[in-house]
Formats: sequence, structure tokens, C-alpha cells
Amino acid sequence: MPIYQSGEDYLESILKLEEQGKSVRSIDVVADLGYSKPSVSVAMKKLRESGHIRMDEMGVITLTPAGREVARRTWERHRTLKEFFVRLGVDPAVAERDACRVEHDLSDETFEKLLLHAKGQQPPAPER
Repeated sequence: MPIYQSGEDYLESILKLEEQGKSVRSIDVVADLGYSKPSVSVAMKKLRESGHIRMDEMGVITLTPAGREVARRTWERHRTLKEFFVRLGVDPAVAERDACRVEHDLSDETFEKLLLHAKGQQPPAPER
């Protein structure tokens, strides 16, 4: 089942909160993303039904392996893109916003080439 930008944002938020050592609940996602409680509640239900998260009887949210993979990939892209933009001279706040937008739409191929470029490596020329 495909997961869309909003789902990636929720999973990324859960991962970031977990990395801070927190037991994540919906209210933590509300605070992190600034979304309404009803919106987060609906999203958590959809992510539970799609097999990306689990929620225990106390409301603690954990990522499933599938959810963790999506969250990890999205968060890695975000951090890498933000760092790249800052190195280009972009203000960190602007780089943060732009990274959040670009992380979802950039193809795997373009992201890999960007990584090579950032490391000072020359990507191979595309086949024609």
C-alpha cells in the first residue's frame, strides 16, 4: 500500500520522538507537528490499519518494521537535504522548510546523485 506525504510526516515524527527516548502518544505527535488532535487521531487509525504503527492499550505508539523503514528513509532524506542546503548557504530555517517539502517528492535516483555530488564524487553519466 503506498504511503503519502502526510503519512511519511507522521511516521517521521514518531521516529524523531522515539529517538529522543520518549514513549510516543498521539498528543506528542500533535505537539511535534502542530496538527489538530482529530487530524492526528484519524491519521493514527489509518497508519494502524495499514500496518505502519501499533498502539497499545495505554495509547503508546510504536512503529512496525514497515513503518520504521518509511520513517527512517524519510528522516534520512530530510537531514541530508537540510545539511546540503545549509552548505549551499541557505538560512537554516529556510533549509529546514525546504527539506521538508523536497524529501517527499525527490526520486530515489536524483537523491542518490545528490548524495554523490555532496560527497564530491562524479556520478556516472546517464545512459541514452
